Amino acid sequence: MGTSPSNKPKAAIFAHSLPVVRRWLIRRIRYHADHPLWLWLTAAFIGTIAGFATLGFRAAILRVQKFFYGSAQEKLASTAADLPWAQVWLAPVIGGFVVGALLFLAKRTDALSEVRVHSVAEVIEARAVGKGNISFWPAVYSALISAVSLGSGASAGREGPAVHLGGALASIVSRTLNLGARNARTLLACGVAGAVAASFNAPLAGLLFALEVVLGHYALRVIAPTAVAATAGAVVTRSFLGGQPAFLMPPVPSASLIDFPAAVVLGLLCAGLAIVFIKLIVRGPLFVGRLAQDLGVPLWALPPIGGVLVGGIGLVFPQVLGVGYEATSTALHQGYGLVLLLLLVGVKIIATLVSLSFRFGGGVFSPSIYLGAMAGAAFGAVASALLGDGAAAPAFFAIVGMGALSGAVLGAPISTTLIVFELTQSYEASVAVLLAVSLATVITQAFTKSNIFQKQIELRGYVLRDGPQRLILQTVKVRDFMTPISRLQKEISREGAVLFADDNLGKALALLKAENLDGAAVKSRFADQKIIGYISREDALLAYNQRLVEEHEERSG
Repeated sequence: MGTSPSNKPKAAIFAHSLPVVRRWLIRRIRYHADHPLWLWLTAAFIGTIAGFATLGFRAAILRVQKFFYGSAQEKLASTAADLPWAQVWLAPVIGGFVVGALLFLAKRTDALSEVRVHSVAEVIEARAVGKGNISFWPAVYSALISAVSLGSGASAGREGPAVHLGGALASIVSRTLNLGARNARTLLACGVAGAVAASFNAPLAGLLFALEVVLGHYALRVIAPTAVAATAGAVVTRSFLGGQPAFLMPPVPSASLIDFPAAVVLGLLCAGLAIVFIKLIVRGPLFVGRLAQDLGVPLWALPPIGGVLVGGIGLVFPQVLGVGYEATSTALHQGYGLVLLLLLVGVKIIATLVSLSFRFGGGVFSPSIYLGAMAGAAFGAVASALLGDGAAAPAFFAIVGMGALSGAVLGAPISTTLIVFELTQSYEASVAVLLAVSLATVITQAFTKSNIFQKQIELRGYVLRDGPQRLILQTVKVRDFMTPISRLQKEISREGAVLFADDNLGKALALLKAENLDGAAVKSRFADQKIIGYISREDALLAYNQRLVEEHEERSG
């Protein structure tokens, strides 16, 4: 006897209806994707999950740290100083073996496109080139490798992997809702904002970082949802960790008029350090990679070698191990002498260079903050010795240096100024940071031409510093605007200049201009390389102008 619909189990009816409900929901949300209410609700959801993901990432770092150092508190420097030398030295070495095994597994399973973790540069590249899409599993692998790296003592930052993880979660939502590239990029910024806000427990920091560094513009339609996501990420952190920021800030000393010209001098010094740091961090992995290739050492085998070096540094200077926020806080509270501060600047650069060059995971945000605090505290100690009571306490300049150097390295002067204001609530310190970071950023950009993330992206062939005009020539492919052969009304000559479907718009325009052609045939690069289409000069120029208009609308909307 057949079973009537009314007699079907309720669970079966519910399971059968789920795909229908999901398709209806996706259609409705996509239809309303540009409505502020839908966008804000989605942004709040993304900020919340990015906040929880960041908390989980921080907890994973501390779990690994407890295994290696016996403490799950964010006080690695003081903990390592009291441990036997063998344990301090072996922790990064053993951690390096684990990281190497994870990199080998990722290489064998194609979980990572290269033998290195992903960070902020990949998020910016996804915004500029990949239409806001980030694959989820590379983000998980990168977070896992970074947690092992930082927990075992590698000198790097935790914000970069957290930003990448937040961006990946936002991309999952975008793909699930089948959103277009414009809304996907907006939600990508929301994921970044939620992650940074949760990491620093500072919503303004998350908002400005996402707009200034990742999106690169301040379009009105993006600010509101990104602010919602940043607020949601900060609320998650404050619900579990309270209102304490990432590191303890001292009471901000009052400033005199002479401190502002002094802040300008500090900005010059921070610019010099930023230039050195950017060049080393960008070139270091390339040099070590080429050296490993010449010696026949696979890249996934590099972390244990780097661990030997980092562990040796940590024996003498435990302050450089891990994320380093305890040491940063100590410098802000004038806990180090002048000589030690200067030594820690140099040693931290070396430790971070070794860690990232030998394929440990992590970012550069925390190290740049660390270096700025140490350099600023050292400058403040010298200023106090020379000017006496006329200068502010070294803590004031430590705060200024922290903002100036990190802003110059990241190419984010506004974000870092707002971070300082949010963490200190000091108008005087914020003005001094604005002076120092503006000068430091201008000088750094004059020598490096771009920030550290853009330099890393340039290694993969994309130039972002010239704006969308040049990037459009690099990213639009011939196949995007060619006329397929099935739609052509004329015979195409197989003689003369031809293009391939995966050639970019810049190459197409250059060929048409160089050969003085009105058009060219398009071939497939595969199989017998048969002709599959045709482009005209008019098609190429129209495609370029259309993308320029789209970029303008997105950046000014």
